[in-house]
Amino acid sequence: MGPSRVGLAFPEVVRIALRAIAANPLRSALTALGVVIGVAAVVALTMVGQGTTRQVVGLLEGLGTNLLTVGPAQGPRGSTGGLVRGGGPANLPLADAWAILEAFPEEVVGVAPTVQASFQVRQGALNQRVTVVGTWPDFARVRNASPERGAFFTWEDLEGRGRVAVLGATLAQELFAEEDPLGQRLRIQGVPFTVIGVLPEVQGPGNPNRQVLVPLSTYFQRLARPEPGEPRVNAIYLQGADRQGLRDLQARLEALLAERRGLADPEAYDFYVVSQQEVLESVNQTTLLLTLFLGGVAAISLLVGGIGIMNIMLVSVTERTREIGVRKALGARPRDVLAQFLAESVVLSVGGAVLGVGLGLLMARLVGQAIGVVPVFSPLSVAVAFLFAVLVGVFFGLYPAWRAARLDPVEALRYE
Repeated sequence: MGPSRVGLAFPEVVRIALRAIAANPLRSALTALGVVIGVAAVVALTMVGQGTTRQVVGLLEGLGTNLLTVGPAQGPRGSTGGLVRGGGPANLPLADAWAILEAFPEEVVGVAPTVQASFQVRQGALNQRVTVVGTWPDFARVRNASPERGAFFTWEDLEGRGRVAVLGATLAQELFAEEDPLGQRLRIQGVPFTVIGVLPEVQGPGNPNRQVLVPLSTYFQRLARPEPGEPRVNAIYLQGADRQGLRDLQARLEALLAERRGLADPEAYDFYVVSQQEVLESVNQTTLLLTLFLGGVAAISLLVGGIGIMNIMLVSVTERTREIGVRKALGARPRDVLAQFLAESVVLSVGGAVLGVGLGLLMARLVGQAIGVVPVFSPLSVAVAFLFAVLVGVFFGLYPAWRAARLDPVEALRYE
């Protein structure tokens, strides 16, 4: 190492640091490894976490916009207005759907009660057991289920108990292969139905691509005759006219259903009403907390990497004691020595951060492909990880640099 001038300029400090790091490439690489792994883990986890959030939100939004769901209570009420306490009925009276239509003619633009069960579906020699859903024509609008081919059944089909069916994309392919399913016949529990529509392939709960949708009246008459009394359904979906008024509509809907049942205490409600907005907010909050937790765990490896930098720098100070003594004897001030060793620490951490970002992008892509998630690049998370790595280099490099700066030149020159 050449003699030092008084008041080293920043470029020269960096150049000296790079030369010292290059003198021991293997040790420098191992020293920066902790920072590389830490930054890579933070970047990859945040990208995959945000990609997962976007995918889940997309799935929920694909189920319908401005969506409210009414269902039977099966447990204690949750914080999102979900389930309620007590042993309520296993389903809802169909009359609730008619009451909603009558009470909110302008606020509600579509209502779709649904009931479903598993039935044998036969077409030619093929015989499968699939989920059959009985519903109203508004289902296509409320649940974003407009057919890709053909059409959805109409109110005339509902009133006339038409034996028509709309198939999920996968089921249509399984039953009819290369044939056009429109106008074809199939049998559900031995009852003939005509295929009038095929839905696009979608993602969602309950494998909607292998479902059959039929008019609710036909379902009750031909497939699953209800017990004596009022017909009952599994759930009622409705679409609000205005997203801003969805919470108010939810509260009024709860009040209507409670009044119809003569219930005054919310704890006694035998139903729940949940909005799509609440589900989205809950999902976003949960995934954000999970991403932050995983990012925090990954950041611990950055601290471990920082400790590794400090240990190696302390060893470097010991090994280069005579060099430090020579530099001071030739006029280097303590702050010049401090700057040199601190620069080496920061360069190691910055170099590790750059490699870590590249490795993190690669890891995010590989993990995303493995679990079927498209990672979302977040400049903020990359910037935070990079800045944290620099701070780690400064923090853990400060003590070794301080020790080097405090060495007595006479004692340093005597060091063997």
